[in-house]
Amino acid sequence: MTSVRSARKDEHVQLVMESRREQPLRPNDFDDVELVHHALDGIDPARVDLATDVGPWRWAAPLLISGMTGGSESTGRINRALAIAARETGTPIASGSMSVVLDEPDTLATFRVLRDENPDGIVFANLGAERSPDDARRVVDLLGADGLQVHVNAAQETVMPEGSRGFDRWAANIEAIVDAVEVPVIVKEVGSGLSGRTLSRLHALGVRLADVAGRGGTDFAAVENARRAGRDYAYLAGWGQSAVCCLLDVPDPAPQVLASGGVRHPLDVVRALALGARAVSVAGAFLAVAVDGDEVATVAELRRWHEHLTAIHALVGAATPADLTTTDVLLHGRVLEFARLRGVDTGALARRSR
Repeated sequence: MTSVRSARKDEHVQLVMESRREQPLRPNDFDDVELVHHALDGIDPARVDLATDVGPWRWAAPLLISGMTGGSESTGRINRALAIAARETGTPIASGSMSVVLDEPDTLATFRVLRDENPDGIVFANLGAERSPDDARRVVDLLGADGLQVHVNAAQETVMPEGSRGFDRWAANIEAIVDAVEVPVIVKEVGSGLSGRTLSRLHALGVRLADVAGRGGTDFAAVENARRAGRDYAYLAGWGQSAVCCLLDVPDPAPQVLASGGVRHPLDVVRALALGARAVSVAGAFLAVAVDGDEVATVAELRRWHEHLTAIHALVGAATPADLTTTDVLLHGRVLEFARLRGVDTGALARRSR
């Protein structure tokens, strides 16, 4: 596991952690989403049921441990801690990109640990949109996966020194993968967001689940630029739309949407659910705990998120995640500007509880 690609996996983790240490809770578009406080609307936390339906599954809570890493010894230890936390809390979990496994089979154990430590849980494999349907079937089989995440990451590939840039083939390839695999497919971005137009195209391709994965968390264009000798793509940092803006832009019809990108704490999860996300996937906040392979701390952090989600649901009077879609939401700043330009009825959002 000393190949260039394995080393890149470790380098990605190092760069992400350096960014988090500099600004662990940096401002993003979630700060422009305000839930109106109604002082007599709260309920007993014992009435809250976090369970939610996502695709064909019933999840214990509207949380997913997002696909992060794998492919090296150190990232294998991270995946082990995350898998144990997933098992102990009943949280679905996704792998990082498994493209490396297809070319370097000796890295499989660093991904397979997600299933080995979590034999009865919901586990998703992860592959880039440029890979073939045969590759998609293979990674699902190798992981014993319940579903497949297909990531689209044009901005990252543009900046990545060794990036794959056949973007015009991705749509047809996604359609072929959906037809080829026997498990549900979730198409996800990696930090630049899925626009309303993109969600419409995905729906037409047969995709029924999508993670908008917007700007505001790990910026992989910036991460890849830090790996370039001249760091000459710095101006692409911040490319794309935030998860918040993507949720406001969801068309009808569209795939069922999950949200991720810049989710810092349980309140951000609740904000995303209030804007229509069926569930929320979290990466950086859990990586920060699991990076040293400490499964005890990682389990404790997942349990804390579940407890806080219950508390916030009770605070706003939502007995279920679905009830949050009737919560009054005020938009501010850049998010409000985006919503107005895209024709969103922001007044209706602010008065939903009526």
